[in-house]
Amino acid sequence: MKKYIKINRKDNVGVALCFIPEGEVIEIDGKKLKLKEDIKKGHKFAIEAIQLNQNIIKYGMPIGHSLKNLEVGEWIHTHNLKTNLNDLDKYSYENMNKEDLKRNKSRKVRVYSRKNNKIGIRNELWIVPTVGCVNGVGEKIISEFKKRFDISTLEGLNIFKHNYGCSQLGEDHINTRTILQNIVKHPNAGGVLVLGLGCENNQIKEFKETLGEYDSDRVKFLIAQDVEDEVEEGINLLKGLYDKILLDERVEREFGDLVIGLECGGSDGFSGITANPLVGEFSDYLVEHNGTTILTEVPEMFGAETLLMQRCVTEDVFNKTVEMVNNFKKYFISYDQCIYENPSPGNKEGGISSLEDKSLGCTQKSGVSKVQDVLKYGEIAKTKGLILLEAPGNDLVATTALGAAGAHVVLFTTGRGTPYGGFVPTVKISTNSELAKKKPKWIDFDAGKLLNEDIDMKSLLDEFVEYIIDVVEGRETNNELNNFKEIAIFKNGVTL
Repeated sequence: MKKYIKINRKDNVGVALCFIPEGEVIEIDGKKLKLKEDIKKGHKFAIEAIQLNQNIIKYGMPIGHSLKNLEVGEWIHTHNLKTNLNDLDKYSYENMNKEDLKRNKSRKVRVYSRKNNKIGIRNELWIVPTVGCVNGVGEKIISEFKKRFDISTLEGLNIFKHNYGCSQLGEDHINTRTILQNIVKHPNAGGVLVLGLGCENNQIKEFKETLGEYDSDRVKFLIAQDVEDEVEEGINLLKGLYDKILLDERVEREFGDLVIGLECGGSDGFSGITANPLVGEFSDYLVEHNGTTILTEVPEMFGAETLLMQRCVTEDVFNKTVEMVNNFKKYFISYDQCIYENPSPGNKEGGISSLEDKSLGCTQKSGVSKVQDVLKYGEIAKTKGLILLEAPGNDLVATTALGAAGAHVVLFTTGRGTPYGGFVPTVKISTNSELAKKKPKWIDFDAGKLLNEDIDMKSLLDEFVEYIIDVVEGRETNNELNNFKEIAIFKNGVTL
């Protein structure tokens, strides 16, 4: 295995692919250099002399500037590198779009077709509480239901608990209702029981009135305070939905009908070298097939946002992207928080030194496709192609937002590993093979194989596409096997 990599010809740093000890001599661009310090896996080292305040270049872009004069072979990290980012930036539109990817390639997948002609990749039975007060009731309904009925053929039976739905005002109240409504109408559910209490802010009556078009045969409502035995009533309603689900069968539909969410968490120095570029290649592949991918985690676009802006298909989409980015920056400022203090301790341990370092790796998940639209938090995707979504970097909030925007699956790249899953299948893609071997019950696909010289991106992409099709057609991800399925809703305001 190669010990190091220079990602872009413009870079003035190399990245260690394994631990390299102090004093080792390596050759980059035909020149030999001696490492002045131990370089941990995923970390950077200077491949040329770098002056005080000079930009440090990785991925062909600045990831910050030097805090001192750096010698060739010196370790570069948070102790001698500082971000270039400012609080708010101005952007100008330049149409730099090249010819778009060819589209409309044909490929079929076996999925569930819904009444509104949308597709689902699962046929699950869900309970969606309108308020946290009935979480326990929902759990009791499911527990008793499992005792009475054989659910071995059911692809999933879950309650998506949360602690909201009451004591919220304004935008927070609307966000809670909207996200829950989007979950209720998500095509991965064959049947949904909406469970309310009766006295909460998020009233069932208003919930139904603002829900929009839905299949009344597949969505039922129960107000616990209105009935004598809410558990028995809930079981009866679930049974009616369950009987309908048993009649559903998979049918052949276009691969391009899929909507896939793109996300990362627990990133490391390999995220922008292996897993994120692989997901970017997959995103372009799906877009070529007239499909849809959604990229979110706005704070992890800071420092790389101009690369996305250059790919906006129109000036209107560009303006929406600028608004999305600056609104999130203003959100940070409104709470007197530093915009660019993003990389976590785990990120830094893995070799990420600044937000630009993280963001330039993060945005590679979008591939090279044009940006076709920008969604506000809670909006559902209506456009084909690559879309940006307003949501924070928090893993569970972002995954929930992607599912609520219509994603059938979320692709989640990680260098540190995480066990959680969203309410849709959440595919964990490791940036390094060590993580995949250590956590086989967390990690679904190993992109770290790209660090081995015997496999190239095209071969791994082919393997990954086939794996995703298997997932779409019913293969369970680790979060499904573990039954780790959760939701989290973005909150900004006061709680009464």
